[in-house]
Amino acid sequence: MLDIIVSFNNLLWLVFALVTLSLSVVVVRLFGRTGLYMLVVAAVIVANIQVTKTVVLFGLTATLGNVLYGTVFLSTDVLSELYGRKEARRCVWLGFVAMSLSVVWMQFAIWFVPGSHDFAHDSLATIFGIMPRIAAGSLVAYLVSQHHDIAAFHFWRKKTGGRYLWLRNCASTMVSQAIDSVLFCFIALWGIFEPTTWLQILATTYLLKWLMAFLDTPFMYLAIRMGRGSPLVKGATDEED
Repeated sequence: MLDIIVSFNNLLWLVFALVTLSLSVVVVRLFGRTGLYMLVVAAVIVANIQVTKTVVLFGLTATLGNVLYGTVFLSTDVLSELYGRKEARRCVWLGFVAMSLSVVWMQFAIWFVPGSHDFAHDSLATIFGIMPRIAAGSLVAYLVSQHHDIAAFHFWRKKTGGRYLWLRNCASTMVSQAIDSVLFCFIALWGIFEPTTWLQILATTYLLKWLMAFLDTPFMYLAIRMGRGSPLVKGATDEED
């Protein structure tokens, strides 16, 4: 039975990743940079809710949220390529503010005394009661890793003379996601799980993000192509700013 569950989870993770990456391309085509801002804000918030759930993937204990978080790196890389690093940094800060606001709002929600017919309070308290610590770890890891990702993306872009999009996408994302995984797991999850389980979560978290970096490369090319063909992508630039 466990083997069936693991196999189902593995397949579902792959389907979820491909569907999410495909939708990211559609968002770029339909809405341009505004769509990427929207995608990052939604992904950051929902990923930090999903991360409270642990599952077994590829034989190891893992948290959810890795797929959606991977689309954040894809989005900022697309913004960097089409609009420059200033727009990518703006998107990072939008995600930061959105996550911070959602934490504050939900703390007020769970502080309200529920009515006698309420059925949602306990579930909300379970999920969002631990959210401040998860959010703290996520926000620190998010800011550090995303700013590193943008800087590294443009570093490799300059070094390669604007060629080899796959190289700067993978090189910047894989290192940035390692930084993100270590910071997040230490701040948000250390002490919640047994050390062996914590190490499994750290290893699996990075492994899944590493796989996402590989999976998102063809979608990166497609998003750039679709973005440049969209009438909404006006004033897009390949220049350093």
